[in-house]
Amino acid sequence: MKIRIKSDSVRLRLTQSEVKSFEAEGHISAQTHFNEQVFTYQLKATDASSMTATFKDSTITINIPNSQIQGWYDNAIVGFDTNQILQDGTSLHLLVEKDFVCLDETVEDQSDNFPNPRLEE
Repeated sequence: MKIRIKSDSVRLRLTQSEVKSFEAEGHISAQTHFNEQVFTYQLKATDASSMTATFKDSTITINIPNSQIQGWYDNAIVGFDTNQILQDGTSLHLLVEKDFVCLDETVEDQSDNFPNPRLEE
C-alpha cells in the first residue's frame, strides 16, 4: 500500500493482493520506521455511511463504509474519494484507489498492480 500526502490531501493506492486482503479482513495497514518512532497508515472497513480519516498516535486511519468495498476487487470501480470537513471548517481530501501498472517505465515492482486500462486501448 502506498501513501501520498500533499497539503490537505491523503491518497492510498492498493495492489491486487492488498484489495483482496482488505475485502476479506476489513483492514490493512503499513508502517514506515524512523529509528524509535513508527508512522502507520491504515484502512478500515466500518459500518459508517461515509469515508472519514483520523490521525492519532502517529497513525493515519481511513475508514471506508463496508457497503463501498464489497466486490471492489472484481468491479470496474477505480477508487473512492470524499472531502471531509474538519472542525475548523477546512476540508481534507481523501482518495483510496487501485494501484495500476504505470504507463511510463519505472523501476518499482509492479507485478501485483492492477492492469492499466489505458494499456488495453
